[in-house]
Amino acid sequence: MGSMAAAGRVFTGCYKHILMGSQNITGISTLLEKHLLVRHFAAVKLSKTEQKDPKKENLKPKSERKTDLNRHKPYGLTAWEPVDDVYRIQYYPKKVHDVETAIDMLKKFQQLDFTYPRQPVYIDLRLDMKLEKKKKVDPFVRIVHLPYPFMTTVNKVLVFTESPEEVAVAQKHGADIVGGIELIQKILDDEIQADFYVSVPDMISKLVPLKNKLRKKFPKTKRGSVGYNIPEMIEIFKTGHEYLVERDCYILSKIGTLDMPREHIAANVAAIIKDACTQRPVSFGPFVERAIICSATSESLLFNVGPFLPQITEENEKENQNVNN
Repeated sequence: MGSMAAAGRVFTGCYKHILMGSQNITGISTLLEKHLLVRHFAAVKLSKTEQKDPKKENLKPKSERKTDLNRHKPYGLTAWEPVDDVYRIQYYPKKVHDVETAIDMLKKFQQLDFTYPRQPVYIDLRLDMKLEKKKKVDPFVRIVHLPYPFMTTVNKVLVFTESPEEVAVAQKHGADIVGGIELIQKILDDEIQADFYVSVPDMISKLVPLKNKLRKKFPKTKRGSVGYNIPEMIEIFKTGHEYLVERDCYILSKIGTLDMPREHIAANVAAIIKDACTQRPVSFGPFVERAIICSATSESLLFNVGPFLPQITEENEKENQNVNN
């Protein structure tokens, strides 16, 4: 009987202990807890082999954008092509046209909108500037002779030279302004302006005060505006078409007017693309990643640049090997 009474008291004590909730329910009394030794351990350090290496984490392959053309529909869009001629543009991938088809569409837009027929036509090219390793193609400025010029006036060219013989040659071949250091102050005061400035090499050191004024128009060897062949430079800059790389990898250039024949506009497009592709070895792949054509009042149309890109040949591969070596 005594043992049963003792067991009842223990059970009652445990039941009260559970109901209190705030005390320990492990069955160890608070008096014993005070006498228990508490050992404090330092945080375990990971060994060098177990520590995470941030460099290795960066080397993990990143998830590439999926572009599987064999899928029944593109990622994030409704279908590859709409089933009729009335659809929401944002639900379908933009169509890539042949350049001739795109030009015909621009002409049709002009007729439907009753806009100016002689409005300018532009191309927007995105370039792949990458070379081997971490090198890139430097942004460049080029002058190209279009097969079908569309400018109504010729460019105004100024020639810097102090040699009487070179002054006579420049004037004979159509230079608008010819002179030496006496022109510097007039240019700074905006008394004289020109579309292009060319110079002989001996004058470059004397033209330093004009660098901030002329900026991109300042004569440079890479641009072809510094040299001794004055007649050739005047001819190039008088009738040539200038384009340049902006925002690291984009070319935005006027290539004609909408009233020109389709074949003439397409020929000017081909001339600019082929000239731009000379700035990087062919073996690195297509230089032009994306091409857009539009007029001043129309929407932008993607067009295929494949027919205008240079093809890889054995000579191109040898040139690339020589560059790498």
